[in-house]
Amino acid sequence: MTINDQPHPTVRPTEEQERRAQTQLLLGLHAPDRELDRLATRLALATGIPDVYAMVNPFTSTEQQFVGLHIPDNGDLPTVGRSMPLDHGFCPEVVDRKRALVLPDVFASPRFAGNPVVDQIGIRTYAGAPLIHEGIVLGTVCFVGLEEQPQDTGQASLALIKEHRDTVMDFLYRRAGYQPPQ
Repeated sequence: MTINDQPHPTVRPTEEQERRAQTQLLLGLHAPDRELDRLATRLALATGIPDVYAMVNPFTSTEQQFVGLHIPDNGDLPTVGRSMPLDHGFCPEVVDRKRALVLPDVFASPRFAGNPVVDQIGIRTYAGAPLIHEGIVLGTVCFVGLEEQPQDTGQASLALIKEHRDTVMDFLYRRAGYQPPQ
């Protein structure tokens, strides 16, 4: 089940096949990637928020995979693996809506406050943007924090996450030798 116990929308097989093909073209893998880890770390540092996790996160039909991951350098924080079910976190919402989502305080929105990552990891703030290629959402780039942020930080977080989404897409295009769309 997903947020508010509503089933996750079924992905049409052709859409899933296209997502897989495009992800393979641009990422070439579904495993940890040192360069994408570095981009996730740059995002985490750019937030200016302490104890922030950041991810580059392609989707499959069954899970989210963190091929780029930054985990805060604080041994007291919850560990995060390299994958997560589709019914956890806020990135599935970003994929479904095909646009960025910023939640300075997830508790301010009852729809998102009940997500499993709120209790399991202690997520209080989130910003994510879709990685889109030729109309197909491949996944997301996002950051999550353990402390809520003031609501007036939403626009700055939105600009930051979109900037880093563009950086990740430019990197993927260059690495794949693909001419980015204009």
